Amino acid sequence: MFTDLYSPLQQLRHARLSQLWIKRDDLIDPYISGNKWRKLKYILEDASTKGKNHLVTFGGAYSNHLVATAAAASRSGLKATAFVRGEQVNNEMLVLCSLYGMELIFTDRETYKDKTACYTAYAEKHADTYFIDEGGASAEAVRGCAEIITELPGDTAHLFCAAGTGTTAAGLLQGIQKAGLTAKLHVIPVLKGGEFIRDEIAQYVPVTDQLVLHTDYHFGGYAKTKPDLLKFIRDFTAAHGILIDPVYTAKLFFAIYDLAEKNYFREGEKIIALHTGGLLGIMGMKDKLI
Repeated sequence: MFTDLYSPLQQLRHARLSQLWIKRDDLIDPYISGNKWRKLKYILEDASTKGKNHLVTFGGAYSNHLVATAAAASRSGLKATAFVRGEQVNNEMLVLCSLYGMELIFTDRETYKDKTACYTAYAEKHADTYFIDEGGASAEAVRGCAEIITELPGDTAHLFCAAGTGTTAAGLLQGIQKAGLTAKLHVIPVLKGGEFIRDEIAQYVPVTDQLVLHTDYHFGGYAKTKPDLLKFIRDFTAAHGILIDPVYTAKLFFAIYDLAEKNYFREGEKIIALHTGGLLGIMGMKDKLI
């Protein structure tokens, strides 16, 4: 199902930054886009190697990961089930999951906290299941994200990514270290109190001073927004013709632009922002954005 895809680099116009580029992983696929494709690539390979034909995963009601897993499973001829955090709802994301054939199990938030117990109870009644953690977090996902570095120019000075679980960031740092690059990896946690991302990354790769966390751009927490972020989304999209979502990539680019205003970068440094897709998240914010 997966092939070796190479997403393009696109230069962005910016008054203060002459070398600002965007890695367009959002163009990989409309439903398995960005880091979701990177994460699932080796997860599906591992499931196949182990003879598993039923993917079981976890996420919230607006999870891009759930849609990506549902689409990937359908295209691969696999079954898919998701434990959905919270009360039963019906939205555009979950409709897509259902259309792709994913079974949805709405789970109260307290029960959801113990994902291992949820999976174990389900797996006892269903054969050939394969556990995928929330957001796809795994060593296989880190391996897939590390490959992004092989597609970047060697003179990259700063690489930026947004982070929820830290899996993509761990892969990028692993790739940077493997390639022996001097680039700084800047991570924008989208959750309040995002310093925990450092520990999540450290599970997979040694953390060095090449990792820089910017924890002040969460705008209130996961999937939270403020008027200035919504205005930024409208202005950015109109200026560049590139969609960004309020959960991840809008916070990423807001951080870069804000740091530029504060003269954080040196003149002429090459800065690359990883567009991790997730554009379906715009659906849940349509009333605020229009």
